[in-house]
Amino acid sequence: MSPEDRNASKLPEVDDRALSPVVGKTFELGVLVLLIAMLTATLYGGVVPEYRSAAAGELGDRTLVRAAGDLERAVPPNATGGLPTGDAPVAVRASVDLPGTIRGTSYRVVAENRSLRLVHPHPAVGGETALALPDRVRTVDGTWESGAPAAVAVRANATGVHVRLVVGE
Repeated sequence: MSPEDRNASKLPEVDDRALSPVVGKTFELGVLVLLIAMLTATLYGGVVPEYRSAAAGELGDRTLVRAAGDLERAVPPNATGGLPTGDAPVAVRASVDLPGTIRGTSYRVVAENRSLRLVHPHPAVGGETALALPDRVRTVDGTWESGAPAAVAVRANATGVHVRLVVGE
């Protein structure tokens, strides 16, 4: 026996062909995971937050318009409107339906200068809308907090009609 035959007989014959499909599938899986990771990062880094902010801005605008409409409907249409004069308690009380959160965060609706303003921590959400109220309405004040029941309280006295945003049924 030659020395080459002795060395060849000591080393087992290695066949790496069975490992090729496993390595190939592992690389394919790695490329797929990388593609999904890049797509997810792209969407959540740009497209999804912009869409979320735009949708929240629209919801904020619709919330203001609906709240203003509910407040305006709570004020009686004519001069006396069935409201007692003098120091009568609240004569009209109407509930207002507001979303619990906008863009996952609580907000406030504030009445100031015969308008409603939505206050939200995100800069894309907010706004202000003027109220179409009769001249006999002297004051509009108060605040609604999201997540709490909101209502409009209307009362009249010698100075005119007063509208207040109140929390509670």
